[in-house]
Amino acid sequence: MSAPGPPEEPRNEASRRVLDIRGLAYAYPDGHQALYGVDLHVHRGERVALLGPNGAGKTTLVLHLNGILNAGAGSVSVSGLPVSKEHLQEIRRRVGVVFQDPDDQLFMPTVRDDVAFGPQNMGVRGAELERQVMEALDKVGMADFADRPPHHLSFGQRRRVAVATVLAMEPEVLVLDEPSSNLDPASRRELADILRGLDVTVLMVTHDLPYAFELCPRSVVLSGGVIVADGSTYDVLTDDVLMAEHRLELPFGFDPRAIGNPTAG
Repeated sequence: MSAPGPPEEPRNEASRRVLDIRGLAYAYPDGHQALYGVDLHVHRGERVALLGPNGAGKTTLVLHLNGILNAGAGSVSVSGLPVSKEHLQEIRRRVGVVFQDPDDQLFMPTVRDDVAFGPQNMGVRGAELERQVMEALDKVGMADFADRPPHHLSFGQRRRVAVATVLAMEPEVLVLDEPSSNLDPASRRELADILRGLDVTVLMVTHDLPYAFELCPRSVVLSGGVIVADGSTYDVLTDDVLMAEHRLELPFGFDPRAIGNPTAG
């Protein structure tokens, strides 16, 4: 038995699709086929976990969302705008990707400079730039660190600043690659509180199944380049056959059945 599909969509669902992926296929230049006709939609305001074993195609899928990779077949659109060369600047404003290692995103002398980098490249200046920077830092609880060098911060603080660099662009979609990795328990909890409070659509790529359960009501499982399940995170994580078939394992002591379905009635 596989996990059920997502709930029936409202009649105006097409207008609410912030991510719309249809028939997406992609092969790398060496001939390795990573995606085989992926169909996926994410509605505005959803928090969705993208799960799957290593080599499933998760990273390949994410790199299509802001045009780093171009579809071999099929299409990707963000709020109706196709992800294509002529729209790349706007697509990359709409879809912000936070990488697993914050040091891949932080390279300026101060936190303020790092967070300002994206908006400045979009032509934002003066008071408006300062507003976007400080609002983004405030959302992640790092406003008091604006003038600190990023390399003086803890790993958890740097990850929060990396999130701020994306939020400063005022994106429609926040894509997070393994956001809980290498965080101590307190930093993990603080980031979860931040993510819950953001008014933005979230797609979270993670192997951390308890974090997915905590933060994302919906989960999509990608395996072998195709989507094999799309439903409530509770239903996905309690489908023993599905989990075993696609090399997904719950950590020792974590049992969603004992916690209960947070989305039930």
